[in-house]
Amino acid sequence: MTIKLKVRRFRTRRPDPVAIADPLPRSSRVDNKAFFPAPDDGFGAGRFATAQTVATPAANDVAPPQGISAAQDMDAIRREGLTGRQLRMARRLAQKHGLPATSDFDAVRLLRRAGIDPMQRSSVLELVAADDDDPVAEPSRALTVSPPGDGVKLPQTVKPMKVPSTEVRAEQSHIAEVARIQRDMAKRRRRKMLLLMARLFFFVGLPTMLAGWYYYMVATPLYSSRTEFVIQQAEPAAAAGLGSLLGGTSFATSQDSIAVQGYLQSPEAMARLDADQGFRAHFSDPSVDPIQRLDADGTNTAAYKTYKRNVKIAYDPTEGIIKMEVSATTPEAAAEFSRALIGYAEEQVDQLTQRLREDQMAGARESYADAEIKMLESQRRTVELQEKYKILSSEVEVGLITSQIGGLETQLTQDRLSLAQMESNQTPNVARMEPLKRRIATLETEISSLRAKLTEDDGTGQSLAKVQSELLVAQADVTTRQMMLAQSLQAMESARVEANRQTRYLSISVNPIMPDEPSYPRAFENTLVVMLIFLGIYLMITMTVAILKEQLTA
Repeated sequence: MTIKLKVRRFRTRRPDPVAIADPLPRSSRVDNKAFFPAPDDGFGAGRFATAQTVATPAANDVAPPQGISAAQDMDAIRREGLTGRQLRMARRLAQKHGLPATSDFDAVRLLRRAGIDPMQRSSVLELVAADDDDPVAEPSRALTVSPPGDGVKLPQTVKPMKVPSTEVRAEQSHIAEVARIQRDMAKRRRRKMLLLMARLFFFVGLPTMLAGWYYYMVATPLYSSRTEFVIQQAEPAAAAGLGSLLGGTSFATSQDSIAVQGYLQSPEAMARLDADQGFRAHFSDPSVDPIQRLDADGTNTAAYKTYKRNVKIAYDPTEGIIKMEVSATTPEAAAEFSRALIGYAEEQVDQLTQRLREDQMAGARESYADAEIKMLESQRRTVELQEKYKILSSEVEVGLITSQIGGLETQLTQDRLSLAQMESNQTPNVARMEPLKRRIATLETEISSLRAKLTEDDGTGQSLAKVQSELLVAQADVTTRQMMLAQSLQAMESARVEANRQTRYLSISVNPIMPDEPSYPRAFENTLVVMLIFLGIYLMITMTVAILKEQLTA
């Protein structure tokens, strides 16, 4: 079969303004579908919004503005997604029909306005084999098929080959490559997510489940007895000075509170509690779970760890309160352990100040005893001097002698005046004058002897002045010793008051009682803590491994 193609040249003529709106009258158009079936253009049975026959408007119809309608039609054509080849074919077809198209999309719009679908195969055939005299000849004459041995020439349908353009093939390959990459990424993401979930389950979920099973099903319930007490100081009402400013606050007993807290948390307190209340035997009972159970023949270190885990003591420095919480497997044991520890704390408080009080009182007592002994010795020496010199008091003795001398001096003065009066007479009476003179001489002799007793030795080797000086020294020593004794007594009283002020005692604000519900274990809180701990460990290990990989690959 031989296919002959007749390609005729056609000349282009200038478009007629009337022909632009309607290049071919409806009566003279040739129906292409009558000769050739409509080929498939790749868009199915869908019809474009702009592909509609132009109807002659009625007289009373109002046409929209041409600029607005053309812009809307071209926007609709752009959204159809026509290929570049289709747009070029539409531009060539518009030039063939003499339509003044300004762009490819405008060419499609003008062709559809003229009633020509540029995507049909019949429209494409109009570009070939047109008559020279009639540029708009029927497209059915452009292609003829002449089978051999037959003079009848009938048009035959030629199905166009659908060969995608280079741009379409590149776009399709790009889309396929992106889809493949997305599938690969999704696959790797799912694989990494599964590995992450497996690691989290193995390193975090499984330990958390084991911990929860232990706390909820295996752990032995523990009962807690809470106690609060404060250490107070005995302060006298008359305390004054700078030291009394902090006497009534918690800072005055903070050291004692800290010392008591340390003692109650020491192995010594644990040993006393074990000896008095059987602490080790209580936690060695077979009913206790294996993790909390204490071996019957375990070491003191293991017992002390159990003691620290079940006896919790805290000190609040702002309020000066010591808070103690004792846990045991039974409510009765928890209350008994608390009372025993409070007793130990009271004994420890007494021992803290006992040595200080004893030292203060011992020094005061020794000072008072020494002053008392020396005062007695000085008094004994004074008595010995009085017995030795037969004088009760030197001052009294001197007073007697001086009074005698004073009386004699007075009498002597009177006698001398009388004698002088007698001698002043022209004829004195000698009989009366002689006795008066002898009396004056006797008074002078007596006064001289009395004066001699005060300063001269009386034959015993001691004078009254010396005796008086010794007695005065002894009496002054007695007076000094008495003053020192009084001061020692006052110091001893002050030491007794200070010792009483140093006394400490416990004031219990919350007494231990037997609980009716177990306080431990706190299953939910402990399980959550275990999960957070293992999650933190997992994150640290993961970050460390990532950093090491980055450093090794750098």
